[in-house]
Amino acid sequence: MKINLLRYSLLLSVLLMFACKGKAQDVPAQAGAFDWPQFLGPDGTGISAETDLLDVWPQEGPPLVWEKTVGTGYSAPSVRNGMLVLHHRVKDEEIVECFDAQTGEAVWKHSYESTFTDPYGYNNGPRCSPLLTNEFCITLGAQGKLLCLKLTDGSVVWQLDLLTKYRVPEGFFGVGCTPILEGEKLIVLVGGQPNSGVVAFNFRTGKVIWENVGKRTWDGAQTGWDNEPEHEWDDEQMVVSYSSPIVATIHDKRHVLCLVRHGLVSLDPESGKENFHFWFRARVHESVNAARPVVVDDTIMLSAAYRVGSALLKVKPDGNSYDVLWQDPRNLLTHWSTAIYLDGCYFGFSGRHENEGELRCIDAKTGEIKWQTDGWMKSIDGLGQLPDGSVVNRETKEVMPWPFYGRGSAIVADGKFIVLAERGTLALVEATTEEWKEISRCKAPRMHYPSWPAPVLANGRLYLRCEDALICLDLRKTK
Repeated sequence: MKINLLRYSLLLSVLLMFACKGKAQDVPAQAGAFDWPQFLGPDGTGISAETDLLDVWPQEGPPLVWEKTVGTGYSAPSVRNGMLVLHHRVKDEEIVECFDAQTGEAVWKHSYESTFTDPYGYNNGPRCSPLLTNEFCITLGAQGKLLCLKLTDGSVVWQLDLLTKYRVPEGFFGVGCTPILEGEKLIVLVGGQPNSGVVAFNFRTGKVIWENVGKRTWDGAQTGWDNEPEHEWDDEQMVVSYSSPIVATIHDKRHVLCLVRHGLVSLDPESGKENFHFWFRARVHESVNAARPVVVDDTIMLSAAYRVGSALLKVKPDGNSYDVLWQDPRNLLTHWSTAIYLDGCYFGFSGRHENEGELRCIDAKTGEIKWQTDGWMKSIDGLGQLPDGSVVNRETKEVMPWPFYGRGSAIVADGKFIVLAERGTLALVEATTEEWKEISRCKAPRMHYPSWPAPVLANGRLYLRCEDALICLDLRKTK
């Protein structure tokens, strides 16, 4: 079932030729039942409690409510109390902009200068989703500006330049880890040397409460590597992470779980004191951890690309130690898209590169692959590409979305997966552990490569974002 590199390359060649012819995270401050106020939704898991959504989509896709041209960035929007906040970049400014979630009309915006340039040629916009409370909108820019605005009017409450305040070695893709809220504490993976990898700020004032993680965590850590069994710390190495932390209660104890560059660290949210750590990173230097830890009861699942794979830890009742239930370098290699736990399985997109991208279902007990799909599973003979990125059957003239998921993103709602593929294909997939069963698919309006931000679902409306567009679709069964 695995997508073949030669097959994928052949499809690209054919299409281009034709184109030339033609209980985890707390909800921040009691958000509304169906709001999406932070990265990956109310609980930070990518799972929505919404029901009464369309069981099948029309061939052209769900109705388009509104669309908007926006600046660059990889950050998904957040929605609270009828307001949608997007963090994007236009020219040399990062902009935090609030829209009416139902109409798309602008409400307020706040902008500031940014000189960030991605060293690998990706876009220069923000990577982190806004964090919304009843009072505040908190954002973290690609150049390390941590900003707290009033949600009602966008006025500044406080702001910090983290790259000035802390000694942060330059990361591969700028600053890209969305902060979270635990009570009054704003948890930020700053990535500062030597021991400011994780910092807790008072979310109302911006004052530091505690900081930890770095040299004291990883110097001498057991790696399991033949060439470096114990890690030797130096003061120039990165501590940066692209994986958003999550807070969970395990054995009646709260844990701030942070997957930083070197691996997983559990911290006490009140003091910042370490509970335990687990080495989990690629051997190659040019690599990142980007998918969020997935917590189920007393287990923590970690996954990463760059030949790292996945591991399942079981936290012991003392809260300070764990057992490794399984570890597999090949079963699930999530890049930036966080896996979802459902019915005893983990569902996630595996693959570092687009042509490796597959949606996989992994048995949580064993780590074994139950099913996997590239999103198409059919012959590519006779297919060609249109200028808008759609695919056409040259014999029947049927126009269809791009066939493969690539490194997609997914959320769960009303018993189904909503999948946004890398090239803008939108799919409705039955949430089953037995087999991949796609119900509907369409070409999402204006979505194109790279459609990397995860879908956002709030009050029956689906919000999708790519590098230059933001759209709202209506998924409600009854209006």
